[in-house]
Amino acid sequence: QVRLVESGGDLVQPGGSLRLSCAASGTVFSIYVLNWYRQAPGKQRELVATINNGGSTMYADSVKGRFTISRDNAKNTVYLQMNSLKPEDAAVYYCNLNSQTSPGRWEAYWGQGTQVTVSS
Repeated sequence: QVRLVESGGDLVQPGGSLRLSCAASGTVFSIYVLNWYRQAPGKQRELVATINNGGSTMYADSVKGRFTISRDNAKNTVYLQMNSLKPEDAAVYYCNLNSQTSPGRWEAYWGQGTQVTVSS
């Protein structure tokens, strides 16, 4: 079983920066994909950024050039550095881990979410 704990959400002014963390505890298998999603009130959950065990990353068009996903394997932690924040970035941000537990079998885990508010 894997537990994910997000942190780092806060109130920030437009143009500001935040760094979100997603700390994983438990058994994380060697093949995985970790995603950051966000969900604003009244909107669907949106995939923001992805990193896999090989280090490949992917970003939503809306955050390219502003957000950076990275990982610290020693700490079992993935980060989302968010710069040049806009009011439309305000949402609850969720960490999602998809881990391959055996060939062809994947398990999905979610964190509880962390609130990001962008407002002056």
